[in-house]
Amino acid sequence: MEIFGYDLLNLFTLTNLLCILVGTVVGMIFGALPGLGTVIAVALLLPVTFTLPPLAGILMLLATYQAGEYGGSISAILLGVPGTPQAAASVLDGNAMAVNDSPGKALSYSLVSSSIGGIFGGLVLIFVSIPLANFALNFGSPEYFLIGVIGLMTVGLLSGQDKIKSMISILLGLMAGTVGIDTLTGVNRATFDQPELMDGINLVAFLVGMFAISELFIMISKGLNTIHISDQKKLKTSLSLKEYKGIAKPTFIGSSIGAITGILPGIGGGASCWFAYALMRKVSKKPETFGQGNPEGIAAPESSNNASAGGALVPFLALGIPGSAAIAIIMGAFIMHGIQPGPNVFKTDGELVNGIFYGFLITTVAMYIIGRLLTPLFSRILMVPNSFLVSIVLVMCLIGVYASKSSFFDLWLALAIGIVFYFLKRFDYSIPSVIIAYVLAPIIEENFRRSLSISSGDYQIFVSNVYSGVLVFIILSIVFGALYGAYKKGKI
Repeated sequence: MEIFGYDLLNLFTLTNLLCILVGTVVGMIFGALPGLGTVIAVALLLPVTFTLPPLAGILMLLATYQAGEYGGSISAILLGVPGTPQAAASVLDGNAMAVNDSPGKALSYSLVSSSIGGIFGGLVLIFVSIPLANFALNFGSPEYFLIGVIGLMTVGLLSGQDKIKSMISILLGLMAGTVGIDTLTGVNRATFDQPELMDGINLVAFLVGMFAISELFIMISKGLNTIHISDQKKLKTSLSLKEYKGIAKPTFIGSSIGAITGILPGIGGGASCWFAYALMRKVSKKPETFGQGNPEGIAAPESSNNASAGGALVPFLALGIPGSAAIAIIMGAFIMHGIQPGPNVFKTDGELVNGIFYGFLITTVAMYIIGRLLTPLFSRILMVPNSFLVSIVLVMCLIGVYASKSSFFDLWLALAIGIVFYFLKRFDYSIPSVIIAYVLAPIIEENFRRSLSISSGDYQIFVSNVYSGVLVFIILSIVFGALYGAYKKGKI
């Protein structure tokens, strides 16, 4: 059976299917373990691919990448601990639904939206690969700075009623994101003479401290004998037709944002999931229910991070520019097999590229099937009393944080961050605001300073072409839209 001149039967060989199966299982498990994540899983399987045919090896790594994006939501939903940075936004409504309603349904929402997002990203990869990659190539430092500013402005969409607390949260995130050696001047910033902080705050330690350690203190304060789920009916994983329809809009929004941000190197799923969450909360009919187990708050970020996986392949294949850390590792498999990604790969290795295009869709289907089989097993975690859960989560956190950099300092750092965020949560500060600002701080700072360096301090560089002009227009529209909304509510 041929599609656009490619025989799909070439994909359905025993070797290819086994590689996809192995990659999916490994990616899902590593994604679900906080501190390990997708990048480590892809890196561990990379040597294995050297002994495999090029297509089989690359499909194994892509399957690992895809499944890892979904796997991060498993621990995010069940334990309140994101297995990967891309699943951080899923903690807010995913864990709330798991604890208050049904862990089975929460995981099903995540799996379905992740699968649709993966298919969406794959279709973007197939049909608009070269045009979109060329468009992204027109973006320079000014455009990336403006994109970061737009992302930071979405923090306002996530903030609660207390704007002062929201601003404090943003400042905390920006401060955390600028710790380490200044890449332009070489000056240490807020390192307190600790060499472990020269490269910045370890992202794994930061996320584990923020979500996991702080949550452990909250779980202990509620009582160690608490069981979150005792009713077997809450383990049900099937969704009704009405529930499927309810996540259609957030899944489309998340998939669109994920595919676009995935194409932009340096943005990726870590930021796109928050963009999707923020926008969905803005357009939702029930924004007040976000953070309390709203399915839209699960579907939007989960579809976004899987769609960004397909988007990240666009600049990689068309331009030879890896769109994420995992894709950068996958690039190693290409090079080891003598394949150079870039515009010429469509001519020199057209058969392989077509296999990757359609094989990526198959990896998404495999993720859905295996995820569906394992979801009932995963959902039973919340039937375990807090006394056991606390121990399990603590051990996972310690292993994950230490494995990320083999540093005992990061263990103490995660504990300190956990204590700080325990009190921030107790006093209703905006945790999403902190993490968004933390993720975007390096993007905003580096591209702002690089832009001014290029222009010798001339700020007109930020409106020097059509692309930056459009982004500035978007920023102004957000500002005036927020002011108009406040005016309509009588706040100004």
